[in-house]
Amino acid sequence: METNISESISARLVSDKPIKKTPYQVKGVFMKQFSDEKIVPFLDGKLRSKYLYPRVQVKILDEQVYIVGINEGVDPVLSLVDNLEFFNFGDITVKIEKIDVEQNQNPVSLVDKLLRYKFVTPWVALNAGSSKKFKGIEEKNKNLFLNKLLGQNLLFLSKELGLNTDSKIYTKVELDSMDPHNHEENGWRSFNGEFRTNFMLPNFIGFGNGITRGFGSIFSLNHPNNLEFQNSSKELGEYTIEDINEDDTSISIVTINDAPVISNRKKKKRFKSKKKAFSKNNRPQKSRYKGKNNNVKKQEIDIDDESRFNSEEYHQKQHDL
Repeated sequence: METNISESISARLVSDKPIKKTPYQVKGVFMKQFSDEKIVPFLDGKLRSKYLYPRVQVKILDEQVYIVGINEGVDPVLSLVDNLEFFNFGDITVKIEKIDVEQNQNPVSLVDKLLRYKFVTPWVALNAGSSKKFKGIEEKNKNLFLNKLLGQNLLFLSKELGLNTDSKIYTKVELDSMDPHNHEENGWRSFNGEFRTNFMLPNFIGFGNGITRGFGSIFSLNHPNNLEFQNSSKELGEYTIEDINEDDTSISIVTINDAPVISNRKKKKRFKSKKKAFSKNNRPQKSRYKGKNNNVKKQEIDIDDESRFNSEEYHQKQHDL
């Protein structure tokens, strides 16, 4: 992998009160209280078309606020935390007692070992379309299907950060259950658990659907001195690195040829002919193509369902300020 220089920052806001709010409510407070800060365009959706993968992400983990910045998002996060002493939800004012910061250079890169990560918030791996495919797959192939999806998530991140991936990406998903949790909105389905990959990744970045809502956040189990949860109720496990074994049938391999197709449904609609193809008996012809259930081909990532939840209007609906 040829890499551009990348960097990341994770900031934990240690507050005098537990944060029982959503990431959207926290982002809404930041936008209102620090309206002149350069982090605002990264939170209100104005840069969504430029950066499909969110450069600034806000999480609520163990009732504490975490702010993650990647590449272009690093300086805005630093600027915000330098000026952050308290924030006001209207019904409650939160005082910041301490800010723990972890910065990394080249945090996203391929290595020659399998590294271990845990999803600390649910991984929304399936949207409405892929949920139907997943449901029809034989039980023995479901884990490999999800391996492939995770590999495509990693390819998407690589492309967004300007990394030229020319090597194999290995993924090994180990979930608590293969029965996904249903989310009423958007037909999303999520899983809990962990995974292994030969990618080095920064703490707390998100994968899958709902990244801007805090879903799919990961924690690295590879570096014991990482920024960890204080008094965490989550079992994070032990430090583990493995050699890559291509004979392991639970491991999947993806390459640049498996890169996902990016779909933005906000593009202008084109006028289409209303004519339909008819067969000899004047009935509309059905497509003869049927995709294979046990293989993921060019998984489509829909960025529209993310961006529409990142507008200022949506924040206003979500925040009781």
